[in-house]
Amino acid sequence: MGLRPARTVRDNRGPAWTRYSKRKPRKSFVKSLPHKNLNTFETGIVKPDYDLRATLVCLDDTILVRDNAIEAGRQAVSRLLEKHAAGNYKFWVRKYPHQVIRENRMLSGAGADRLSKGMRKSFGKPSDLAARINKGDIIFEVRTYSRFRDLVADAYRRASQKMSGKYRPVIEAITPK
Repeated sequence: MGLRPARTVRDNRGPAWTRYSKRKPRKSFVKSLPHKNLNTFETGIVKPDYDLRATLVCLDDTILVRDNAIEAGRQAVSRLLEKHAAGNYKFWVRKYPHQVIRENRMLSGAGADRLSKGMRKSFGKPSDLAARINKGDIIFEVRTYSRFRDLVADAYRRASQKMSGKYRPVIEAITPK
């Protein structure tokens, strides 16, 4: 069984459901955490003379974005920057996927109605992780040189196609230290 569509978990309803304790596992709401798809949060080289700061900002009110979608956006940005601006950028993922997504798995096919009886508003088992993103939150940040302005804008365009929601790149000049 593959992933459910993003529209099934995109809405940010209810309180955050993230409690997992390693020291006191009986106190955990979440009995086992799903594996993380997003493991790398920064790439590139820090240089003091970067003169451009580019961020990818969310335009939607409040949404959930799965960690595999953030990872796909991260890969799109870092591949393009590594190909055309190798060694001339620093890239950060600014949102951490902490929200645990639950789903009540249902069988489909012949005879499924006899095997799985569905329940309305069932609690479900942990299946994936997501990041809660509010309007104006920064998802990605890149520091680089101003000659790579169009490259970063194109990288953010590609990344925003991988994630649900609406995003806008904000590119501003900074004074080098």
